Amino acid sequence: MAKTDKLQGTLDLLVLRTLRRETLHGFGVAARLEDWSDGALLVEEGSLYPALHRLERDGLLRAAWKRTENGRRAKYYSLTRAGRRRLDEELENWNRLSAAVRLVLKRSAT
Repeated sequence: MAKTDKLQGTLDLLVLRTLRRETLHGFGVAARLEDWSDGALLVEEGSLYPALHRLERDGLLRAAWKRTENGRRAKYYSLTRAGRRRLDEELENWNRLSAAVRLVLKRSAT
């Protein structure tokens, strides 16, 4: 299974969670996810940027052009109030789903 296969259906949650405490540009989001997952989650530009643009269009992120640490212009993203609410909802849904999957795996092992 390719590393990107693990992200299907969870990318929005991961992006929102990554932007919860800090403003980052797209490359920063991808790097943070790779770092936090010890390299298990590699988000490619073809998946990440459409997700960022969709979340911005839906009012869950706001974006502003700024200079990066190396002087390049990049779009930096941060959560809106609606984005924080959606993050809470998505976390609740994820916790419920992962608990159900754990139950199935546990019960099917016996």
